Amino acid sequence: MIVHLVDGTYELFRYHFAMPSHVTADGREVAATRGCVGTCLSLLEEGATHVGVATDHVIESFRNDLWPGYKT
Repeated sequence: MIVHLVDGTYELFRYHFAMPSHVTADGREVAATRGCVGTCLSLLEEGATHVGVATDHVIESFRNDLWPGYKT
């Protein structure tokens, strides 16, 4: 059994800024999603038997007061 746990929040952030824009016919930006799916597919192609993706949930902190765009 080969198990991988992916930090989904990090991967989305990374691909959002690293991938060239890809917009669907209805105007949705999906480049980051395509990048994350590609990562998971690569893990499976390399023999992973299980892939889990964990993401952060929104929590309020002093950072939200300092910058309204924090983790939005």
